[in-house]
Amino acid sequence: MKKLKELLVWKNVAYYLIMALMLVLLISPQVKVLIISAMMKIGFMRPPTENIVNLRLQNIPGPSLLLRSADGRLINTAQLNGKVLLINFWANWCPPCRAEMPSINELYLHYKNNPEVEVLPVDVDGDFKKSIGFMKVNGYQLPVYQVVGNMPEGLMSNSIPTTVIFDKKGTIVARHEGAADYTDKAFYRYIDRLLSVQ
Repeated sequence: MKKLKELLVWKNVAYYLIMALMLVLLISPQVKVLIISAMMKIGFMRPPTENIVNLRLQNIPGPSLLLRSADGRLINTAQLNGKVLLINFWANWCPPCRAEMPSINELYLHYKNNPEVEVLPVDVDGDFKKSIGFMKVNGYQLPVYQVVGNMPEGLMSNSIPTTVIFDKKGTIVARHEGAADYTDKAFYRYIDRLLSVQ
C-alpha cells in the first residue's frame, strides 16, 4: 500500500511537470523558437533543393513586387532579372520566422558579395520599425524590406514564413512554407545550380 501511494505521488508530479511544460510551450514564443531551432539543426525542416512549385505557379514569370528598404530605397523585383532571388516573407512575432532568421542571415552573408544573388527578407508584420529593431538587436546584417502597395496574388499564402525563389529569368522555381535551415549544404548547391544556368 505504501509503494502504491509513493507511485501515485510521483505520477502526479510527472503529470504536473508535463502540464507545466505544455503551458510554457503554449505561452512562450521564445521557447517555441528554441524548439524549432533545435529541430532545424537536427535535420528537420529542410529548405527546397530542387525546383518545386505548385502547378498554378509552375513556369510562369514571378510577379513584380515593389519593396521599400529600411533606408527608404525602392526596389522592384521585376528589375532584378538576371539574379537568383530569394524572398523570405516573415513577421517579428512569428516563432518559426525567428527560428530560421539566423540561417537566412548566414545565407545572406554567404552570397553577399555575389552580384547575381539577392536575399530579401520582407516584413509582413505591419510594424516595420519593430522588424528593423529585431534585426539590430540580434546582430543580423540582413537588410529588411516591406511591401509597398498590394501583395501580388499567388506569391504568398496565409502561412509564414514563406520563402519564394526565382531563377535568373525571373521565374518562380521553388516555394517553401514554414521554417527551414537555409545553411543546409544541399540548399547552397541548389542555389549554385540556379546560378550556373544562363
